[in-house]
Amino acid sequence: MKFEYTPLFKQERDQTRYVKLTSNYVQEIKFRGRKFLEVQAEALRLLARQAFFLVNFYFRTSHLENLASILDDPEASDNDRFVAAALLRNAVISAEGLLPLCQDTGTANIIGYKGERVLTGVDDARYLSRGVFEAYTTFNLRASQNAPLSILEEKNTGNNLPAQIEIFSTPGSEYRFYFVAKGGGSSNKTALYQENKSLLRDETTLLDFLREKIRAIGVAACPPYRLAVVIGGLSPEMTTKTVKLASAGFLDNLVTRPTGRPHGYRDLEWEKKVLQIARETGLGAQFGGVALAVEARVIRLPRHGGSLPVGIGLSCNADRNLIAKINRHGIFVEAMDRNPARFLKKIDRLKLEEAPAINLDEPVDSLAEELSRYPVGTRLRLSGTLIVARDMAHLRLKKMLDSGQPLPEYFKKHPVYYAGPAKAPRSWPTGSFGPTTAQRMDSYVEEFMKSGASRVMLAKGNRSDRVIEACRRYNGFYLGTIGGAAALVAREYIISSEVIDFEDLGMEAVRKIVVQNLPAFIIYDNRGHKLY
Repeated sequence: MKFEYTPLFKQERDQTRYVKLTSNYVQEIKFRGRKFLEVQAEALRLLARQAFFLVNFYFRTSHLENLASILDDPEASDNDRFVAAALLRNAVISAEGLLPLCQDTGTANIIGYKGERVLTGVDDARYLSRGVFEAYTTFNLRASQNAPLSILEEKNTGNNLPAQIEIFSTPGSEYRFYFVAKGGGSSNKTALYQENKSLLRDETTLLDFLREKIRAIGVAACPPYRLAVVIGGLSPEMTTKTVKLASAGFLDNLVTRPTGRPHGYRDLEWEKKVLQIARETGLGAQFGGVALAVEARVIRLPRHGGSLPVGIGLSCNADRNLIAKINRHGIFVEAMDRNPARFLKKIDRLKLEEAPAINLDEPVDSLAEELSRYPVGTRLRLSGTLIVARDMAHLRLKKMLDSGQPLPEYFKKHPVYYAGPAKAPRSWPTGSFGPTTAQRMDSYVEEFMKSGASRVMLAKGNRSDRVIEACRRYNGFYLGTIGGAAALVAREYIISSEVIDFEDLGMEAVRKIVVQNLPAFIIYDNRGHKLY
């Protein structure tokens, strides 16, 4: 048998549109008759800093166009259109470069493909990390990384380090990069299924499998999504890594047909089927409809005959991915869209009914009585006081109960908003301030409600049956607000914000905020009804 090498990820010509950052810090040199690219360490720092600024404030043009297409979709629900319009307005605000598009500004991921004739002479990860540090401590971003103090204890690093950095050697004299700011909500929805050949026995079997798994993703990771499905892989690690690359749009140039040779390919027909499955879930762009996903990527990989790993993941509507490269001409980054304001005319043409106004400062029983007038799925306008608390604050409050102490009065008096803001710009009441995933607080709800707290909750995503039952038993409500519109929330809906407890928790400290006309939807009511 004749040996023939085939790259596992066989790609067509790069179609990315680039913008040059600078021609500095690189030069071509000759050694023993060969040309090498000499890259100064400063180039790595500068590139990482700029990349994580760009992905946290700007989108690709294709992503904005996909969001705008929901406004014209005749099958889209009013809720779909409302969310799409909010996300486009959010993009306009974040493009000013002050408020990041999402409050969870993500784990910094850098994948480098370093040509074997690229010379840096330094530890590349060190200088890339320096750029990450500068971005996350300069541009009103949020530090979300926790360092372990023990198995059970940890603390926030304060600068969003460490970054996940992987560098691979490749032929040539070019240094290519993938930059990803991956939020916790979307990262948590990556799933690996260890299947076998029986899954591929016919098309119906595979479609049924995908229907079940895609619906199970739910809306907590801020749709509309770019869904990624990877079938096959030489190891489970390869499969999940490919999911990540595909969901970020980094494998868009993969060949689109099998050749019988041992390489992966992108299946365009199955991408249409996955998009249709997403539409048929009825989950929509967070609050019912057809816009759960706007794009899909389906990758088929070679596999071991005794194993069929299947990976499913996504990029959320905060689509923060960027391609970059360094070559003899300079440092280049993928061109991001600097003019989302052109979509505002389409938004202005929307005709949506005025939502009922809700006064959050009413006594909780009166507030519950007012909310009970509306069916699940109703869009509301919230005005008044919210207490902001999420994972670490909930744990401390639970420990207070366990030790025999009562819950703080503020926690009983006001509705709770599960969130943690990005850094506030100077003279602003808050930084970007969208909701976090509600499910992480599910285990606390029944006990807190029993103690008179958490009767009205605001966050994003679906929750467990125990929360539905607690709402029914204790006359409670769960409301959802738009995930992925954090700059819009900070700019237009939050009047004031102050830390009132657990200041040492940083962005997870307990805050009291006052909102005006904040949009929200009834997800679970006090009678056991649910939107999804």
